[in-house]
Amino acid sequence: MTVPGVPSRMIHVRRRFIPVLMAVGLGISCAPPPRAMTPRAGGPKPDPANMVPLRARLVYREMGLMVDTSRLPFVASLRYLASANPDSTILLFAMSLANRALNFRRDSTDLVADYHVELTVRDSNIVIRQVNRDEKVRVRAVPETMRRDESIIFQQFLVVRPGMYTVSVVVRDRTSPAYAQFQLLDTVPAFGAPALGWPLPVYEGAGRTRPGALPKLVVNPRGTTSYADWARFYVEGYGLAPGTRLAARVVDLDSVELWRDTLALPEGSLGSVQFAIRPGVLPVGRAVLEVQAVGGTARTTTPLLVTFSDSWAVNRFEQTVDLLRYFPREDLVAVLQAAPRAQRAAAWQEFYRASDRTPNTPQNEPLDKYFRRIDLANQRYPEPMDPGWKTDRGKVYVTLGEPDQAFEVPGKYAPGIRWEYSAFRTTLAFQDPDGAGKYRLTDQSQVDYERVLVESRSGE
Repeated sequence: MTVPGVPSRMIHVRRRFIPVLMAVGLGISCAPPPRAMTPRAGGPKPDPANMVPLRARLVYREMGLMVDTSRLPFVASLRYLASANPDSTILLFAMSLANRALNFRRDSTDLVADYHVELTVRDSNIVIRQVNRDEKVRVRAVPETMRRDESIIFQQFLVVRPGMYTVSVVVRDRTSPAYAQFQLLDTVPAFGAPALGWPLPVYEGAGRTRPGALPKLVVNPRGTTSYADWARFYVEGYGLAPGTRLAARVVDLDSVELWRDTLALPEGSLGSVQFAIRPGVLPVGRAVLEVQAVGGTARTTTPLLVTFSDSWAVNRFEQTVDLLRYFPREDLVAVLQAAPRAQRAAAWQEFYRASDRTPNTPQNEPLDKYFRRIDLANQRYPEPMDPGWKTDRGKVYVTLGEPDQAFEVPGKYAPGIRWEYSAFRTTLAFQDPDGAGKYRLTDQSQVDYERVLVESRSGE
């Protein structure tokens, strides 16, 4: 993807190649720990209380992110760093989109989509900063246009004075009526010394070494990482002596410590470090990264999410264990379920290690396959009040995989569906006796399913 004057490149994110668009600009014009941003009122009603996993957009809202779920859905964040002028602060707006949200057109041998971003910072009714940018996304093949994951990243730097502002963003598809918007009231902090900048979840980049420069980073707008990928956080220190050690730890929503590390600030007019958490260390769920100067008062935090899907997420460890109820290694899940609170991190890491039959590869193939089926079951087989993976069809799909044949069986009183599995020499029947869209295994098929499940797991 090529945009005049804007650096663009392919980077490796969550084991997938993603075209990342970086739009970087400047406006003219001891930090407290970040607070959660307040989303606008209204929005979609929450899913039923028994929904595990939750729709990711709901979790992003709980994390204080800017979320629009209209015809052009996006997720965005605001984060802050010190500028060269003590009377001003760098505001970093970062937004992610999926390719499938845009309308692509053929341009020579490529497919191209155009979108427009309007970013406005207001003090009461006075516009303090405004950015209007037209951007272009270029891909080679039709499948790329249908990607649901975080495939486009837009980021913009502005310099503003500390204070309370209304920040609004409007995103428009330039070749269709689709648009999205979000507005929030947020406080731009002042950075004194000693202090720490807001931790930035990043995909790559070296950052900066002097206050007058802009950080060279590709930001992770959602603060989200896959359970099987590296999580990276960039932290700056202001007015701290070179060699000052920064202690970082990750705690879950139940205040259980999951990880910790300590790094020393290098010499220079601006010291920065990057904390990196290797794959398999953090369990699926929400958490908080805490960073503090050892022996000092400078402290900062940021929310993070470890997930298995771009569409679905869980909040707590217990929900993660529930999500693993159909995993083939029931013995490993039982150990995970019985782990005391203080041993959660160690239990997850042992589960991750023991469930990986090919540790010499970068992936945990059994876990990847399992979570991929959970994701697809939620897309294909949702029923009233139940996510797809908890329905009978979802349960069978997650444990046995794709049927060789599936067809409907018309019925005057009980419409049904049949799935054939040639490898197991069996046909499973589902019926909807009430016509309410709830398909259940028949009694005989339930018996056949349990037999086939034992056979399939004995061969693994």
